[in-house]
Amino acid sequence: MNDTYTQFLPEDGFSGTLIGRVWTTGTLAGPSPVWITESGVYDLSSIAPTTADLLNLPSLNASQWKDLPVIGTYEELATNTLNQDFAKPHFLSPFDLQCIKACGVTFAVSMLERVIEERAGGDASLAEDIRSKILDRIGSDISEMVPGSPAAIQLKEMLQSEGMWSQYLEVGIGPYAEVFTKSQPTSSVGLGAQIGVLSISEWNNPEPEIVLAVNARGQVLGATLGNDVNLRDIEGRSALLLGKAKDNNASCSLGPFIRLFDHTFSLADVRQAEVRVQVEGEADGFLLDDRSDMTQISRDVLDLVAQTYGDNHQYPDGFALFTGTLFAPTQDRDGVGQGFTHKVGDVVSISSAKLGKLQNTVVHSHEAPPWTFGISALMRNLAQRQLL
Repeated sequence: MNDTYTQFLPEDGFSGTLIGRVWTTGTLAGPSPVWITESGVYDLSSIAPTTADLLNLPSLNASQWKDLPVIGTYEELATNTLNQDFAKPHFLSPFDLQCIKACGVTFAVSMLERVIEERAGGDASLAEDIRSKILDRIGSDISEMVPGSPAAIQLKEMLQSEGMWSQYLEVGIGPYAEVFTKSQPTSSVGLGAQIGVLSISEWNNPEPEIVLAVNARGQVLGATLGNDVNLRDIEGRSALLLGKAKDNNASCSLGPFIRLFDHTFSLADVRQAEVRVQVEGEADGFLLDDRSDMTQISRDVLDLVAQTYGDNHQYPDGFALFTGTLFAPTQDRDGVGQGFTHKVGDVVSISSAKLGKLQNTVVHSHEAPPWTFGISALMRNLAQRQLL
């Protein structure tokens, strides 16, 4: 197989159980959940019309899917996707009806960067000076702090007395995680798509994360990669602007595929995963290459699920849960002290050994294809295809 396409697969290729979504073509075109294998991409819509329905089945047994119709080969569909040949079958985001939730400030380093954003008020030029002052006061031992522990409470009291407390420290070392709605059902984009930042933002960055696939019963069935595109200047002005900073057209990328837990992949792999992010600047030749280490997360991923789902909040279609990132770029791009920000044309690649690679190109949100295929359109489409 062409190396161009193998790079988006996990390092062990088709060994695991890979679930995706494909826009099928023909007389009755529309999105279908699929199973990606070396022998072909199987259409699962006859057993589950959406990936939400698929993950809510009582059991998932891939050995029973081999008699289902094949849409094409992985290479054919990947070619169509990356060439944006939408007249042919192509991959979409693997999530459809699921709520798209996200946890923030789950790593100590990213927590401190959120504090810096807040104190800089969205001014990237002030960030380095504030960063030095905060680290001098707080120290580096905060990375060992267990959120909600007696030691964390004691640190909170000390910081409050010194006027150093922040809403980001509250969710970073306090008992409750930050859980917010990143994007709407059916709105996420997938492999090869454009991702959007607001044209009014002058300080923004990708957020490479592992995203959990959780069903209606609160069971974590697998994981994928995600880009929680972040506008640092807008969020830094006020936490009340979180929606404007996070939820915009094409601002949520997921994929390329959901890898289900089986004998090749487990929650232990998620907890030990390294997530790599690369940004290649089309306009200036800039290269950023960094990593996020899940072993350094402050809250266990199952704790994040428990703080999202429970007696107080249910998700009948399941949900995708961004687990946060250690990555917070400080590398100067345009000048000393100005830090990193995106430019139109940046190619962002997020990868992890067991989950493959998610690649997208940055544009302004108003220039990305508008989100027009919502839940009503999906229901009409499935009814026309006699899948409901």
